[in-house]
Parts: sequence; C-alpha cells; structure tokens
Amino acid sequence: MATKSWLTQLQDNGYRLTGARRAIVEIIADSRRALTPVEVYDAARDQYPALGLVTVYRTLEKLEELGLIQRVHQPKGCQAFITAGKGHQHLLLCNKCGRTTLFDGDDIDQFIKSVAKKTGYRITEHWLQLFGLCEDCK
Repeated sequence: MATKSWLTQLQDNGYRLTGARRAIVEIIADSRRALTPVEVYDAARDQYPALGLVTVYRTLEKLEELGLIQRVHQPKGCQAFITAGKGHQHLLLCNKCGRTTLFDGDDIDQFIKSVAKKTGYRITEHWLQLFGLCEDCK
C-alpha cells in the first residue's frame, strides 16, 4: 500500500515514475531495517540493473522531503533511511540485524523542558535514537 501512495506523491511532485524509481520505492517501503543509499542501490539493481546511484540519492532526498522516509544516524557514521513514523515518534535500532522499531516518547517532554531551563535554549526539535539488541538478537 505504501509503495503505491509514495509513487503517487512522487508523481504529484513532478517526478517521472521510472522503473528505477519504482524499484527504489519498493525496496525502502518494504524494509524493516534502516538502509543506506548503497544498500538501496544494491537491492534495487536486482530489479532494475540500469539503475544509477545518483538516482537513488535523488529519490531518497525527495522521499525525505515529502516526509515519507526519515534519516537515521548510525554509530558507524553513515546515514540510512527508514519509513517515516506517524506523528512524532522515536527510534530503536538493533546493533546486530539493523531492525528498526518506532515508539512514542511523550514522556520525554519534561526532560526537554528541564534541559531548556538549565541551558537557556529554546528547543525547537529533537531526535531520539536508541541502540541495542532486538528480541531476536538478544
């Protein structure tokens, strides 16, 4: 379902629906783990061998701009992407298999207010990513 919706949104925003873009959207929409652009590229080339890495980067950039995917910052320093959560959610990442799980974190609002008060900052946004081992990898 997400794939069709994402393709429609890309098309509505001026992107042609090429085989390459379809392959990229299918890979990222169906993934349960964070994928780097190179991982998306490698997986999508199985479906669309003529795919270029620049097309992957541009498509991921547009999907992120549309709020369909979100960037994940990994301990290894490389960025990856997952399907965006609904509303404001936080992220759990498995260090072993890469599985991602989104969770609500409404109870950290008090902590953020406390940090703002102590530092004098007006905090306008935040990202919370927790790393560990998923149920299957423990």
